[in-house]
Amino acid sequence: MNKIFTVNGWKDYIYWQTEDRRTLKKINSLIEDICRNGNSGIGKPEPLTGDLSGYWSRRINDKDRLVY
Repeated sequence: MNKIFTVNGWKDYIYWQTEDRRTLKKINSLIEDICRNGNSGIGKPEPLTGDLSGYWSRRINDKDRLVY
């Protein structure tokens, strides 16, 4: 499966690589789980509504989400 980041998403990913390896590890685990399980699995997957209808999010931590 190909993984494509938005420009801002890639900047955030680079930020986590330099600032918080623990959070980066969690993000990588979420990405792997998304590839394996789609819209179920770890990180409390939730469908988004409104302008982001059709997308899903998973919790990285209490304040940050991974949207896919």
